Amino acid sequence: MHLVRADMLRRGRTLTETSLVLGARFGVKTRVIPMTDDSVRTRFTTDAGELSFQEYFVRERLKPRLQGIAFAGIDSAQRSPEVWAALREADLVIIGPSNPLISIAPILRLVRDELRPERTIAVTPIIGGVALKGPTVEMMRALGHTPDSVEVARMYRDVAGTFAIDERDRDLTSAIEELGYRTVVCDTVMRDGGRKLASALLSYV
Repeated sequence: MHLVRADMLRRGRTLTETSLVLGARFGVKTRVIPMTDDSVRTRFTTDAGELSFQEYFVRERLKPRLQGIAFAGIDSAQRSPEVWAALREADLVIIGPSNPLISIAPILRLVRDELRPERTIAVTPIIGGVALKGPTVEMMRALGHTPDSVEVARMYRDVAGTFAIDERDRDLTSAIEELGYRTVVCDTVMRDGGRKLASALLSYV
């Protein structure tokens, strides 16, 4: 798959075109598109120097102390026409439970002005101070953020009007609502491909 993607890009196809072709080839029914066709790369500033995503995650296994995160190329990158159209046409936008610092942050840099809080729901990636997958908690702590749903909610309060937290963190509801959110309290662990979570979110629309 990686070789096919690289070959298509070398032939002049955009990243969006390549993603749609590969999705169709592998039978992915959902239309998956990247935030931009331009080059944007995550860079980590650590006590071992500046590292790429692969260097920090794979080679170093997150061992160097994290000092900062930057996105090389983000200032000149443009959101793709497909992303612009999708956001304009969407009845509802859901910010998934991904790492807010490296997965969601660069996307918001490009599309923030297209997100309207009244139709945007954000889902916490943290349950009981623990991320179910990935180094979200460790990264937040390293950069001075309290690793909990309240802190994640602070990051999204200018783009989302509703925030979903896990039922095991229902004691954080008041703190999140004080930020101006409407809250959804449900089981946010996706054991069924996300169907139950999606149903819970849609019931609040």
